[in-house]
Amino acid sequence: MQLQHTIEKAVPLQEIAEALMPATGAQIVTRGGAWLNGQRVTDPATPCQPGQMLALRLPPAGGYTDVVLQASDILYEDAWLIATNKRLGWYVNATPWDAQGHVLAALQRYLHARDGAAPPLHLAHQLDRDTSGVLLISREPAINAALTAAFAGGHVAKTYTCIVAGVPDASGEVRSGHGRSAKGLWRTYPLEEVGRELPSGGGRVKLAHTSYLRQRILEDAAQVQCTPHTGRTHQIRLHMALLGHPLLGDSRYGGPSVYAGISLPGHLLHAAHLALKHPHTQEVLAISSPLPDLLQRLLIP
Repeated sequence: MQLQHTIEKAVPLQEIAEALMPATGAQIVTRGGAWLNGQRVTDPATPCQPGQMLALRLPPAGGYTDVVLQASDILYEDAWLIATNKRLGWYVNATPWDAQGHVLAALQRYLHARDGAAPPLHLAHQLDRDTSGVLLISREPAINAALTAAFAGGHVAKTYTCIVAGVPDASGEVRSGHGRSAKGLWRTYPLEEVGRELPSGGGRVKLAHTSYLRQRILEDAAQVQCTPHTGRTHQIRLHMALLGHPLLGDSRYGGPSVYAGISLPGHLLHAAHLALKHPHTQEVLAISSPLPDLLQRLLIP
């Protein structure tokens, strides 16, 4: 949700924001939700000029997400890399309404408090807001190109744990096309459509490939280990839904929002393990993340 306003007279940003939204205007600016002529502005004293377009972007109904990292959230650290244990509900990067409540900003704050300064940080990959687990971050710009190439080239082994609705086959593979729908949402396409040009600048249909292994049968559900061989957006979520077994909590793709009497805060997908050749030392680096409390609770026999 956003409010747009054309500036009529030269006044400081915060004065206009508070006039437009008396209860929340100042907080919107502080959190980074003010955009002036398409550029994020965080300084409340920024002078606004007549004719400029101001957009105030509001957070979702749940409000702002406050992310605070502690030493126990650091899974691995050396002079070049740092891996955090991302929690369900945490954004990994800034959103249009919030430049503070995400993992990258929280890690900068943590390192600054611990070390007196924070190095330039760069996300090696992305995790959805509700996907928990291993998140790898570069702390040395010299390795960024090699790290990006490793993920883009499929040289990083990733293993996910999820809980799906129903009971899938013991193991299997899913190969499909992947791209945006006419409404801009991610979807699968038939495999034979890989390479087809999508309308309205939507790019081409790309190959998506996932293998899975059923680990445990639950009550009308199952614990499944998934290995993505390509790195498409929402790939595991889409492929499990394509099989007729959407993730628990994944209402976007048909998953139930309640299981075993528990209201689920999001989809149950956990980045459990990540392995790659270290971009500096060239040694194999393997990082694991323990299952979050909610998954452990649901998996207790």
